[in-house]
Parts: sequence; C-alpha cells; structure tokens
Amino acid sequence: MQENREKSIEDLYDDAKIYLETKLEYTRLYLVEKVSKIFADIVTNALVVICFVLAFLFGTFTLALFLSEVLESYTKGFGCVALIYVLLALIVYFTKDKYIEKAIVNFIIRNYFNKLANKDDDEQQKV
Repeated sequence: MQENREKSIEDLYDDAKIYLETKLEYTRLYLVEKVSKIFADIVTNALVVICFVLAFLFGTFTLALFLSEVLESYTKGFGCVALIYVLLALIVYFTKDKYIEKAIVNFIIRNYFNKLANKDDDEQQKV
C-alpha cells in the first residue's frame, strides 16, 4: 500500500511538472502570437499613414501650383494653401475635445474589440 502511494505521489508530481512546462510553453507561444500581431498591425498602419501623408503632400503641391497658375503668382498660390491649413488647424484645435478625440478613441476601441471577436471566432472554428 505504501509503495503504491509513493508511486502515485511521484506520478502526481511528474504530471504537475509536465502541466507547468506545457502551460509555460503555451504562454510563451501565446505572447509570441500577440506580439507578432501587434507588430504586423503597427507596420501596416504605419505604411498606410505614410502613403496618406505622401498623397496629402503631393495634393498640397498640386493645389498650390494650380492656385499659383490661376492667381498668376507663386506667392499668392502657396499663400492661399497656407491660409487653408491655418484655418483647418484652427478648426481642429477648437473641435478636438468635443469631436475628434472621442471619434479616435471610439475607433480604436471598436477596432480592438473587433479583433478580439475575430480571434474568438477563429478559436471556436478550430474546436
């Protein structure tokens, strides 16, 4: 009886050790997956932002050159574009607390929970 008990305690110890090692490996793999998804999301979002910034800059120069041609002066054309940006900056500054920050926060939260829901759906399909 004593020998049987020692064997079952050893088995229990071995099982607990295997369980902890497996749990540690699962946590490690889970973290790698999360970090890689976050990194991929950051890289793709950065590329999208860079493309939008470049398109915005080229659009700005195009508008400035067009206005320069219409107004027959580079100074007036680029000055009008600068004035447009000053007005846009003032509008953003005075509406940021009420509209813009809330919209950005809601967008980020919605995006996060949609990704979470997609992960849950993927896990349910695997089972």
